[in-house]
Amino acid sequence: MASWGELLEELFEHKDSEGKMVHGLSLSELRIKYLSNLHGCTGRNIIAYYSGWLRHPHRPNLDINDSDMTGFMQCLKGVDCQNGLDLILHTPGGSPTAAEGIVNYLHEKFGRDIRVVVPQMAMSAGTMLACSAKSILMGKQSCLGPIDPQYGGVPAYNIKAEYEDAKANLDNNPKSKTYWEMQLSRYPSAFYYTVCDGIQLSENLAGEWLVKYMFGDLSRKEAVGKAEKILERLNKNNGSHLRHFGIEKCKELGFSIEELEADNKLQDAVLSVHHAFTITFDKERHSKIIMNHLGEGYFVS
Repeated sequence: MASWGELLEELFEHKDSEGKMVHGLSLSELRIKYLSNLHGCTGRNIIAYYSGWLRHPHRPNLDINDSDMTGFMQCLKGVDCQNGLDLILHTPGGSPTAAEGIVNYLHEKFGRDIRVVVPQMAMSAGTMLACSAKSILMGKQSCLGPIDPQYGGVPAYNIKAEYEDAKANLDNNPKSKTYWEMQLSRYPSAFYYTVCDGIQLSENLAGEWLVKYMFGDLSRKEAVGKAEKILERLNKNNGSHLRHFGIEKCKELGFSIEELEADNKLQDAVLSVHHAFTITFDKERHSKIIMNHLGEGYFVS
């Protein structure tokens, strides 16, 4: 594997293994080189979906949203969908309904032949996208996360609990009315029902995708049982919406997991792609990059 530092050196003029001077690559050439290398390793179509939230946390459009469809449409230009898809995800999550649109579109193109690759983090709605894959390729450094939605950065379960605490307290202590009016006035009308609907939608979508795609070869009863075990942990208050579920926890929950370390060549290829994108976010102020192995890309800055 080319390490992060070794990839960084490729951006500058350097000596190759034979001592000859080699001109430095551009960031675009670096990404395309390693995406192409991964494609050569698997023979499958590659789409890398990368958010720059770890490097530029305050930029707009870091999340999964409806504008991403343009990027996926661009990345399917010229690809042979018969060769399946490896979707590389590095994202903090975002809109469940935007994720739904992406899942429907990709499965119309590739059927069930979609594998999600998680080099580091695919959280929240990113985890929901992973639920729509036939399998998830993870390494020891990889993680998924809870899928309970957030509203303004506040987990839905916390908002729901606050409303339920208010009701219970008012039933027993009517004098607390003024306090709760102040506390709940920051939320719009009918917000409690919006939050409950959001929790249910995330569970319904992820459950549907697990049964249909990841466990589609099993009997309906067995597939539903496996999905329910996963959702019992994913869609609840886990103490923090930012909880990291590593590869061993994901296997314990019942996801169909492939271990990145089981194939050294594949591991090297995947992590080299990851390093190429993280270097890009270090050097340039992009919010998001969606790019395929042919070099077709969509940038949000």
